[in-house]
Amino acid sequence: MGCVWKDSTGKVQLMGTRNLRRRETPLHSELEVLRRAMESMIQHSTCQRFETYCKDLIAMIEQPQDWPNFSTELEIIQIFRLCFSYFRINYFPKTQNAIPDSLARNARSIHRLLCYIGCSIPVWLSRPPQV
Repeated sequence: MGCVWKDSTGKVQLMGTRNLRRRETPLHSELEVLRRAMESMIQHSTCQRFETYCKDLIAMIEQPQDWPNFSTELEIIQIFRLCFSYFRINYFPKTQNAIPDSLARNARSIHRLLCYIGCSIPVWLSRPPQV
């Protein structure tokens, strides 16, 4: 997973990366990434706009009753939504999502537990460690 938190001017304030275990489907993974991003952002601001390149994820959040196979995960997302005075999820093309995509790709290449939140990309993520 890779995510970036930007302020209202578009400046990157925090970024995070984590390697997650493989889930049942890619959509389950997308839901877990959103849940973890929401959980992390609660402590920073109650007004959040989340962006994703996964149009199905947006549809799931907007119409959870249409996705019964994901009801457990969607209930958790709905609980987290209550923590935000303003919540929105928008489509953001993957081609414009370079930093989170790079963080996620690099996290997958590290074969040990990884969880990082900070204000810059760690050097060891820009080049995988030698084994």
